Amino acid sequence: MIATTSLVALASCSSAPPTAERPSTPVASSTTMPMAGHSSHGQLINLNTAILSALDKLEAKLGIPALSNRIQASRPYASIDELVSKHVLTQAQFDQIKDMVTVEDIELTGEAKDIDYFVKLGLMKGHLLVAKELLDLGKPQQAEPHIGHPVEEIYVDVEEQLQERGVPEFKTTLVHLQDLVKSKPNDPQVAVQYQAAMKAVDQAIAALPIAQRQSPVLVLQVINGLLDTASSEYTAAISNHKITEAIEYQDSRGFVTYAQMLLTEIAAPLQKASPQTQAKLQAQLTALAKTWPAPLPPATPVQTPEAVTSQIKALEQVSQTVTAAKPAS
Repeated sequence: MIATTSLVALASCSSAPPTAERPSTPVASSTTMPMAGHSSHGQLINLNTAILSALDKLEAKLGIPALSNRIQASRPYASIDELVSKHVLTQAQFDQIKDMVTVEDIELTGEAKDIDYFVKLGLMKGHLLVAKELLDLGKPQQAEPHIGHPVEEIYVDVEEQLQERGVPEFKTTLVHLQDLVKSKPNDPQVAVQYQAAMKAVDQAIAALPIAQRQSPVLVLQVINGLLDTASSEYTAAISNHKITEAIEYQDSRGFVTYAQMLLTEIAAPLQKASPQTQAKLQAQLTALAKTWPAPLPPATPVQTPEAVTSQIKALEQVSQTVTAAKPAS
């Protein structure tokens, strides 16, 4: 990820070890320092708080199935070396990823905090978008995990910011939707509750000042955060040249879908600021989205994880011509 996105944090409800000796908490006020929740190009994954989609980066790097769950199950960690002492990784495996992980927290402020907030809510939107597609296909069992992830992984990590920004609680709404899909997937109330859940997330996003939500500088950083997470999920979905994890494939599809929606929302101001950049980003993102032809995985992957990662890096490089030009308003 480009430097301007290096503070996007994806964190879960798992707490840091209460008995561990912790350094003083750094405060990040710009988007150029590493963040301890999500990792790409200088960002660090916090072993104690990162959600599974962030831990999937380690799984993808090492090619170890279910590594994300093993890391999560062995929490808390007092130091990153405990990945070895707790027999999660061998020393040789740890040496490959030790520069990607941390157990330290960083407090976000300013624009970095807004980007973090927007990305987390964007991940919720992506999960819900692909869930709706699966519900429409009559696949409630496949849809349910994507409704559960915003509740189980993301909400608790954004809850404090929701309170700070005066956003009404909506975890209850998400839980109600999840329960309905589990118990009464054909109930007409599922559609009603789904709309309520989407409206609640949209209202949370609307707590950001409209100037930020319409700023290509800030929104492109959010898009990059979503695409970076989509890349790690897609990589985790594929093994031996086959899509073996449908949930991760669908996660990545949802995140790319919402990234496309965000790019459309800033099309006019981006076109005004840089027509060439707008055209390139639109073409590249449209091409990338063809990797996910449908909510149900194809028999053979359309692209390799390496090709997807390369395309996303190219998108980030183009967007940097805007995001590096000036700070968001």
